[in-house]
Amino acid sequence: MAATAPPLIPADVRSRLRGLRLLPQRASGSRGIGMHASRSRGAGLEFAQYRAYEPGDELRQIDWKLYARSDRFFVRESERESPLTVWLLLDTTASMAQADQARRDWTRLQAASALAACVVELALQQGDAFGLVAIGGDGVRLVPAGHGLRQRDRLHLQLHALRAQGRWPAQERLAPVWERIAANDLVVMIGDGFDEDAVALAERLARAGRDVVHLQLLTAEERDFPFRDGHRFRDPETGDELLSDGATVRANYLARFAEARRTLDARLQAAGIRHDTGFLDEAIDAPLQRLSARRGGNGA
Repeated sequence: MAATAPPLIPADVRSRLRGLRLLPQRASGSRGIGMHASRSRGAGLEFAQYRAYEPGDELRQIDWKLYARSDRFFVRESERESPLTVWLLLDTTASMAQADQARRDWTRLQAASALAACVVELALQQGDAFGLVAIGGDGVRLVPAGHGLRQRDRLHLQLHALRAQGRWPAQERLAPVWERIAANDLVVMIGDGFDEDAVALAERLARAGRDVVHLQLLTAEERDFPFRDGHRFRDPETGDELLSDGATVRANYLARFAEARRTLDARLQAAGIRHDTGFLDEAIDAPLQRLSARRGGNGA
């Protein structure tokens, strides 16, 4: 009898997720009714403001009483509840196989998959569509966006099946990202933030009108550098190795690591990308909780 895969979301985390919402920075009201307030053209749920008539607007949107007073055409622009499509974009390159020595059975990719499952749960709670794009050494693996419990099951199966391997693929292999992810979709990127090409993709998506959230996952050892004696450091993607005395290089490493994090934070902030860094010794949902707190507790 085949073993059952362990649940991606522990019970205590699932309980905390009920208090969170996915709140996009931008949303389009042209695709129906959902749970996200957006400034839309046409009939809506709540009046927002007037704007000048533009070719293509429906005549029924024109405020004829205001036209009678001003002899100009104005359209009532409304706030409406719009649906959202959420894309989980996961880094599955070899560096995602990294784990802490204290817990070798909990890799960065496993944490990323669990965090992705948390985002799926939030989308499911809100009635949003959600899909998966996994990018690694074997190219792009895609689960088209869909709704409901069966879609969640599809994504969970894919998340359990993911393996960390290879390096970030060449740009021409990323065509499915641009073919599937539409303007105003919410993209939640999860990875270690070490690949320049991955960060550049996040910036390109943001420039192209996608709403991007970047969640970086690091090991506790990368944060604390607890090594004191001689240690062999190995790059899992290139195979390069460095033999060094941990105590000797620790101060320099921590300074450079902190600077690298500040540089990444600045780049993502400049691109309008919400960002948080989680660590493998934290609760799975910690990055989502911090994003929510920064938005006043209203949502990630």
